[in-house]
Amino acid sequence: MPDLLQKQSYFYNLPKHLIAQYPLSERPQSRLMVLNREAQSISHQHFYDIVDLLKKGDVVVVNKTKVIPARLFGTKENGTKIEVFLLHQLNPDVWKCLVHPGKRIKIAQTIFFSDDLSGEISLSDEEGLREIAFHYKGDFWQILEKCGHIPLPPYIERNDNENDHSAYQTVYAKDNGSVAAPTAGLHFSQEILNILKAKGVIVTEVTLHVGLGTFRPVKVENITHHKMHSEFCIISKDTANIVNCAKLEKRRIIAVGTTSTRTLESFAKDSILEHGSKWTDIFIYPGKKFQIVDAMLTNFHLPESTLIMLVAALTGYDFTMKAYQEAVQKEYRFFSYGDAMLIL
Repeated sequence: MPDLLQKQSYFYNLPKHLIAQYPLSERPQSRLMVLNREAQSISHQHFYDIVDLLKKGDVVVVNKTKVIPARLFGTKENGTKIEVFLLHQLNPDVWKCLVHPGKRIKIAQTIFFSDDLSGEISLSDEEGLREIAFHYKGDFWQILEKCGHIPLPPYIERNDNENDHSAYQTVYAKDNGSVAAPTAGLHFSQEILNILKAKGVIVTEVTLHVGLGTFRPVKVENITHHKMHSEFCIISKDTANIVNCAKLEKRRIIAVGTTSTRTLESFAKDSILEHGSKWTDIFIYPGKKFQIVDAMLTNFHLPESTLIMLVAALTGYDFTMKAYQEAVQKEYRFFSYGDAMLIL
């Protein structure tokens, strides 16, 4: 029996050609692997079949965060090219950022991104991050939409294109703040959501702004020593009431993605969902108990990542690794623009 607290237990071989580099033209056409934990069975369907797999009274919890065009390319006054990656907003005009090459900026100075946007960069903090105070003419978000680039994850080995501005965004995205998409939600079209709602499935929202930590690998062998990066999340009173009512009536809470799952479990107290806002660094791995989430829709995750560890906590380690091996054998598409898994 593998040691479930050892990082290497979550390794699997993934041929590079299975890493999806582009989205499908139709969101719900992706494949859907369905895991039934009670029967320990695996079936292979398509995402549009989810309308038959969910039932009246189910509560589907989605993350309404919106991916921002977080990559900016600018120049110093002397013409040196600088790349800036926005991490999170400290106040309306000041952001915490990664700057590359950071060593080129030894004193606080101005970077020019476009005719309408410049920024004053501070010296780095202990983690090597900078604060940038932006100066702009007009609406910041509109300017960012024009000159910023979608921050595709490193395993998508291409530059972003115009299509990514919409494809790397859920159809229900509302709140600016993420530097990576909550990718399980990318499969939903508005039509699928409408069919589910008409069937009596309740769709409710939370917010977790996905940070750069989502790409940070686990570097320690004993996973209990891994430190998660904090991410800001919000649950409204309405969502808490909807979820708590469903729990009382023994109806299923189905989290869309690991971000919704972590948000719900971060606000759980004695199996009751609280509301409010906070920074969370919750790390869910086998041995941790779920208080709110009964089922989950998720994509396929990187080997040895905190995300596959979360899936194993819900699904069971052996069943998770069996499902991943089958996904490789059947050539599912992996990661952000890849296929989905429904854990029931």
